[in-house]
Amino acid sequence: MNAEAHGEAQTWRVGRHRVRIGRPDKELFEPGGVTKRELAEHYRAVAEPMLRHLRGRPLALQRYPHGIADPSGGFYVKNRPSYAPAFAGAVRVPKEDGSAETEMLVCDDAATLVWLADQAAITLHPWLSRAGGLRYPDRLIIDLDPPGDDFTAVRRAAHDVRDVLEGLGLAAFAMTTGSRGLHVVAPIRPEIDAAQARDFAHVIAELVARRRPDELTTLLRKQRRGDRLFLDYLRNGYAQLAVAPYSVRALPGAPVATPLHWEELEQVDSARAWTVRTFAERLADEPWRDMARHARSPRRAIERLEVS
Repeated sequence: MNAEAHGEAQTWRVGRHRVRIGRPDKELFEPGGVTKRELAEHYRAVAEPMLRHLRGRPLALQRYPHGIADPSGGFYVKNRPSYAPAFAGAVRVPKEDGSAETEMLVCDDAATLVWLADQAAITLHPWLSRAGGLRYPDRLIIDLDPPGDDFTAVRRAAHDVRDVLEGLGLAAFAMTTGSRGLHVVAPIRPEIDAAQARDFAHVIAELVARRRPDELTTLLRKQRRGDRLFLDYLRNGYAQLAVAPYSVRALPGAPVATPLHWEELEQVDSARAWTVRTFAERLADEPWRDMARHARSPRRAIERLEVS
């Protein structure tokens, strides 16, 4: 199909910058589904709340230039592309052993978000730490990964994780992943390094799993989990990634990773409850707006754990 079939290129004014949207009518998901223009409109619409969780963080991208149905699939981009516009930020990132550095993209403004949509970067995956303190995360994540689509089990596990976190003096926030499960996120002060954070998250996951060992597990090998929900703590290591709040997932229907209020969780029946085409109903609501104000000391939480 030729370029004209996907519409003429457009230039959008986004903040102080102009961003070109090429082939805006190209369908990136399924026939009749969300187009590149709609993807860009979504990221422009959610820019204000989304950027609260992206600024200063190294960012990896899942790009699908030919759409998610392309047999060759999409691919990850972890280095800042040489063709990125000047307004798209960057941060030098050392390897864990400090042996080398690479330059990664940082998304600090709405123009960069819209440019990423033009690149068919459907899903955005930031680090759990920010420039200036890359080895010291400012949030912990427990990813609730069910074996199937039983969202009832996911909701139940989310409340278990919340109880354990709050019992240790930490705050807990919930988000649909846009795929199958939920993330339960605890904002923390950047006091411990990524290795300590991963170990701490592992302990938290184990405490949760002990509550209902027939339903929950921390076992890494899928064949040993059976039909139990996996409490994934592995996203907390150095250079690990987690899907960004408000990010679109590369799945049919273009579902969106959506922050939640705890009190609405029981009314949510799927991690894919909101999509690019239905998300407008949530634009006025920002459940995670004050997350940073609830950052607590992980050192104190570990001390509570050690004396319990």
